[in-house]
Amino acid sequence: MKLTGVELRTIQVPLVTPFRTSFGTETVREALVVRAVTDEAEGWGECGAGTAPLYSAEYTHAAADVLTRHLVPALAGVAGGLEAHQVAPALAEFKGHRMAKAALETAVLDAGLRARGVSFGQALGAVRDRVPCGVSVGITGTLPELLDTVGGYLGDGYRRIKLKIEPGWDIEPVRAVRERFGDIPLQVDANTAYSRADARHLAGLDPFGLLLLEQPLAEDDLLGHAELARQLSTPICLDESIVSARAAADAIAMGACQVVNIKPGRVGGYLEAKRIHDVCAAHDVPVWCGGMLETGLGRAANVALAALPGFTLPGDTSASDRYYRTDLTPPFRLEDGHLAVPTGPGLGVSPIAEVLDEVTTATAWLPLP
Repeated sequence: MKLTGVELRTIQVPLVTPFRTSFGTETVREALVVRAVTDEAEGWGECGAGTAPLYSAEYTHAAADVLTRHLVPALAGVAGGLEAHQVAPALAEFKGHRMAKAALETAVLDAGLRARGVSFGQALGAVRDRVPCGVSVGITGTLPELLDTVGGYLGDGYRRIKLKIEPGWDIEPVRAVRERFGDIPLQVDANTAYSRADARHLAGLDPFGLLLLEQPLAEDDLLGHAELARQLSTPICLDESIVSARAAADAIAMGACQVVNIKPGRVGGYLEAKRIHDVCAAHDVPVWCGGMLETGLGRAANVALAALPGFTLPGDTSASDRYYRTDLTPPFRLEDGHLAVPTGPGLGVSPIAEVLDEVTTATAWLPLP
């Protein structure tokens, strides 16, 4: 398969409701969409980086820049036909930029699978045709607003609720949700908002029977997470700390986590995400698929990944209308708390041309020799 060029599109899609975490509040999803054009098919990828470098060092415009200046040109040096497994080695000399690399690898993978008539699920090793869905609830202004929001999602059929927490918004919101809704599957996500000194306070979450406490400490503090795991009965889940299969193996060996959140963009792509899944499965560590407010392009790939056998917890693979009134692709709809795994070639979905054009704010065409 010969890669003839790559198109980059910066898009801005309004969110249905503002989404607030300890990193800030988003009202518009700015993202980078990558289209890989080959002599056999074209494929799509979505970069999970946000508008500003808050979740990680990456952000949309930096991703577009590094793809333009370095990553896409590097693929011109791949001898013979290009396949997805060759992308990561070709880009390895460039440090970091995992989300940009993931978007490019995904687009190449999608093109190759479409050319062969193979779905993402088949290629990754999916064992289910639908996956249970959870929903991530941002920090709200008041407890009544939080309870109304959670009640709405439970009414929609979501199988798990995740609450974003931060210092000053943690024990009481969890208590309020437990008192109102009882023994629902419930977990919390701290997005690195706490320090080791908060261990005693975080132990206050233990009585509520949470599925997990996600990434309470800084991403580079594996030792702190291991110490915290020994002090809490709530299982510790790592997100930002897990950037590769090796990082996952190290964290598990240190006792820094009992659960892993796999975000393909954060780890450099779906091929590395599959390797992390395999490492965790070998150590009996459950995994689930995190989300980065993806459009239907990223959601299609995430749903396929979440259908692998080690994904035993509902992920943040919410329906399209959780975030967008109009998605880039035909919408993903919740049915009995589940989303169907696409079965068509590649991602199984493509952008709706007029919708993509409407939300595009910048484009660039990068031809390859």
